[in-house]
Amino acid sequence: MSRPKPTAHTSPVLGIDLSSDVEYRPNRAKPYRARVRWNDPHTGERRSRSEQHENTERAAEWIDAMQRAAAGGIDPSAATMKLSEYGDANMSFALRGVESKTTDPYLAGWRKRVVPTLGHIPVRMITNGAVDRAVHGWIADEHSMSTIKNSLAVLVRVMEQAVRDGVIERNPARVTGWQYAFRQAEDELDDPRSLALPDLRTLTRLTDALVARSASEYEGWGDVVKFAACTAARIGEVSGCRVKDINTLDWTWNVRRQTTTAPGGLVDKGTKGKRARRVPLIEEIRDLVQRRIALTDGSPDARLFTGPRGGRITTAVLRNATSWDEVVTKLGYEHLRRHDLRHTGLTWMADAGVPVHHLQKIAGHASLSTTQRYLHPDHQSVTDAGAMLSRHLRRSPSGPQLRSV
Repeated sequence: MSRPKPTAHTSPVLGIDLSSDVEYRPNRAKPYRARVRWNDPHTGERRSRSEQHENTERAAEWIDAMQRAAAGGIDPSAATMKLSEYGDANMSFALRGVESKTTDPYLAGWRKRVVPTLGHIPVRMITNGAVDRAVHGWIADEHSMSTIKNSLAVLVRVMEQAVRDGVIERNPARVTGWQYAFRQAEDELDDPRSLALPDLRTLTRLTDALVARSASEYEGWGDVVKFAACTAARIGEVSGCRVKDINTLDWTWNVRRQTTTAPGGLVDKGTKGKRARRVPLIEEIRDLVQRRIALTDGSPDARLFTGPRGGRITTAVLRNATSWDEVVTKLGYEHLRRHDLRHTGLTWMADAGVPVHHLQKIAGHASLSTTQRYLHPDHQSVTDAGAMLSRHLRRSPSGPQLRSV
């Protein structure tokens, strides 16, 4: 991908004279329109920018900011640009000094993550909180650490250019702590039980709502969600599942690959732990599995789950196709991410009494301490454990006694 060229209007022109006015427009949520007008020094064209505000004070503050920007040599258009527009116009300045081998992943991060998440917001309205939420959204979408790092790096550079241009006073993209949040997501969370759906009925309500909200009411979206929750699998692993991985004799799934993003697009690679694992297919999803197998072309290598056009599924594709955020919020589970389907399945298995070492193998956890977070050692279970120990000791045959000294 070639480096973008700067547009003509990015050259600073000192001392542009602005005329301004505030117009009251009744019956509007923001009735005060603040406007600035000026003559373009390059073309002589009469240009203007305007913005709606709740009151005259906010309108006056906006006009003042535009006048300060113009006095500092900033085109007033740049001072009110959305992030996507400003970045595209100034990317060559923002990437000065970046090695050519780094340019492509930076621009990919800009195009695929920064612009869809933050591009609609004016540069001056980008806050540290907005960037922080964007980064955590990328983590929730299970992007790799390097992908998130590159996306954040290009955003930092674009916002740093905005600082140099005087559009903003400080760079809000310099967020910290996201690496810790990434490692938490990698190792599961401190309290994953709190993110689990309560029961199968709730899961069914969710799948039905997601299917109903999708553009074509594609039943496959519901199948993906139900399968992921009932197998405690990641969405990428569900996408990577082939017919040959399913054993309908003992009803198990050999999880050995996942679909993930790569510089050239989506690719299939080994599971996160680099080890295959077997997962039980419970009775509640066996009809679903047989139906999905029947929908394939009969090839052992056919994908069990695809999009409506046969494409591979990612957590981001699932979110966009089903309006996930809107649906879960309406159902009262606004915290729910796609990865929480995995937390749901592991929590259900733990509550069903699956021994922790078996649960560790099903989850594919490298550390037993990660699996133990899904256990629920409430007061009753602790009391029951004591009673079990007492019964065991009462049954034990008498052995040699220690002599007192």
